Amino acid sequence: MSKPLKLGLAGLGTVGVGVIKILNAHGAAMEKRCGRTIEITGICARDKSKDRGVDISNIPWFDDVQALAISPDIDVFVELIGGDGDPAKSAVEAALAAGKHVVTANKALIATHGLALAKLAEENHVALNFEAGVAGGIPIIKVLRENLASNKVSKIYGILNGTCNYILTVMEQQDRDFSDVLKDAQAQGYAEADPSFDIGGIDAAHKLAIMTSLAFGTQLAFDQVYIEGIEKITLEDLKAANELGYKIKLLGVALDAGNGIEQRVHPALVPKGRPISGVDDVFNAVVAHGDFLGQIMLEGKGAGEGPTASAVVADILDIAHGMVLPPFGLPVADLKPFEHSRMRAHEGEYYLRLLVHDKPGAVAAITQRMAEQDISLDSIVQKGQTVMSKDAPSISSDVPSLQVVLITHKTTEASIRKSLQAITDDGFISLEPAMIRIEET
Repeated sequence: MSKPLKLGLAGLGTVGVGVIKILNAHGAAMEKRCGRTIEITGICARDKSKDRGVDISNIPWFDDVQALAISPDIDVFVELIGGDGDPAKSAVEAALAAGKHVVTANKALIATHGLALAKLAEENHVALNFEAGVAGGIPIIKVLRENLASNKVSKIYGILNGTCNYILTVMEQQDRDFSDVLKDAQAQGYAEADPSFDIGGIDAAHKLAIMTSLAFGTQLAFDQVYIEGIEKITLEDLKAANELGYKIKLLGVALDAGNGIEQRVHPALVPKGRPISGVDDVFNAVVAHGDFLGQIMLEGKGAGEGPTASAVVADILDIAHGMVLPPFGLPVADLKPFEHSRMRAHEGEYYLRLLVHDKPGAVAAITQRMAEQDISLDSIVQKGQTVMSKDAPSISSDVPSLQVVLITHKTTEASIRKSLQAITDDGFISLEPAMIRIEET
């Protein structure tokens, strides 16, 4: 039997504790699978005295994460600290430079500094594994790096943030406003006290940038992800979408647009009946299109102790089996420069919700502005005088208003934005227009 694989575990939060629990519960079975034991031979966290519900009394404690990262008593540095800067960044760099394999759940670190870290891993002939950083327990990194290596991927998209999916699900099912559901999500631990990274789409964008590099063989380009969050989604949007046969999901989408790669995170109307439209609550899902394989979809819990720790341990097991692959599927030198397709060139169908002044000619003037940009309409739904939810921006006029919902045929982002600006300038609407892209998937 081979010598033990020794781990240095940095970070004893939810995921770190989960890793210890899995190794305690299934260590013997994993030893049989990979022919060697897996042992934690060093740990580091902020508070040594904290009761975490697992026995760590026999594991050597390190006060300095850098010392743990380069310790001669470890083979693998497991980074579960988080954040795209220090101490996580410098500790991972130190571990790789010292010839230690690295396993991390830190998507912000990989999305921001992944290429430099991958180059360092390659130079030192060690693994840099980050399955747990994207979609929790869903093995999408392994699928893209290994299983889809024989395919040309044309599109990858999914629900990449469980907090947003939970909020949208509860809003729809319980007929509640965004702000109310957000408070509940925070109380239940689904959202942070500062939820901006989640609800603002940044967390999903980190994950999308990583998937894009793996799917298309390009350099990382987190700074070129178009990002919208769910803060402006109202109960009225969810109700209108439902009546029209759609559900609203926060999607991360990357596709080959012909003139470059689109990378975008934003709310989208998804037709009911599509598999991804039924993914609710805190679950994530990822769909990939390969030229020979066709479409595949993976679904599972995107966060939490069990799913994320399972992904961390899966990466450790790959190292125990001797598997060391280029972190992004190709050597860094072979990754293509990222060619960005501008968002204004995006083509698709759109949902528009307008609060229109209830006076003659208003709706006709709006449709004329759409026609001037060669936008044809699939449907117009006009409702009686309405009162918007408390999450809607303040109404700037006392004129009675009608809610008008428009669904367009395929058009460009630039045309939609020009028409909405003209409609706003004409003064026929009482509220900032709501615009949501339709993703037919």
